[in-house]
Amino acid sequence: MSNHPVQTVSTSNDKVKIALAVVAAIAGVVGFFILSEQPYVRVIVLVLGLLVTLGILWTSEVGQGFVAFAKESVRETKKVVWPTPREAGQITAVVFGFVLIMALFLWGTDKILEFVLYDLILSWKK
Repeated sequence: MSNHPVQTVSTSNDKVKIALAVVAAIAGVVGFFILSEQPYVRVIVLVLGLLVTLGILWTSEVGQGFVAFAKESVRETKKVVWPTPREAGQITAVVFGFVLIMALFLWGTDKILEFVLYDLILSWKK
């Protein structure tokens, strides 16, 4: 796992691109609601607005950083050693067993405290 320093948008060019991407996204959403009488056109406008947004962000430094992060994430995921189906079943059985034992313990503790508090200390009879 690599440690990358946090980067902010530094160049004015990137700031303009991000502002344009936000405007394109808002325009797509607004167009979707304005064109409520035309169901197919409103969906096309929304999708086009989002595609334009993604296209603008793709060319920015932030977008390129996200693409590099996504590629590194996929590479790290390939390094994971996944359990076999038998191991997964055994782990699941252990978890269910622990949950059952803990549920019985908490139920028993509740009943003991109920008996001690209501029957012995307060002498309340049901």
